[in-house]
Amino acid sequence: MDFDDYQKKAITTDLFNKSDNKELFSIAFLEKLLGITGEAGELADKIKKILRDKEGVLNEEDKKEITKELGDILWYVSAVAYYLDVPFHQIAEDNLQKLLSRKDRGVLNGQGDNR
Repeated sequence: MDFDDYQKKAITTDLFNKSDNKELFSIAFLEKLLGITGEAGELADKIKKILRDKEGVLNEEDKKEITKELGDILWYVSAVAYYLDVPFHQIAEDNLQKLLSRKDRGVLNGQGDNR
């Protein structure tokens, strides 16, 4: 499955009607942004509990649960891209190009997007 295929199929599970307003401050769009932060928090909490309760030792069940959270984050990122009318593959391609450029220029470390 490629990124755009995922995006097209995943958005069919959006609880908001596709004809709803896709403007930046629509409830549907803001729900997606909050979803990213919520799912990222759930992922961080699972990792925290593995560190705290299991001395950082992962088992297969932990990996499955972490994978579920990563999938939820993927869904929300895909949906935000959809609401912005950006093909999901473009997000991946642009990000990889940015990272490879930083690597080539020796600026993977540092701060800011435009280094």
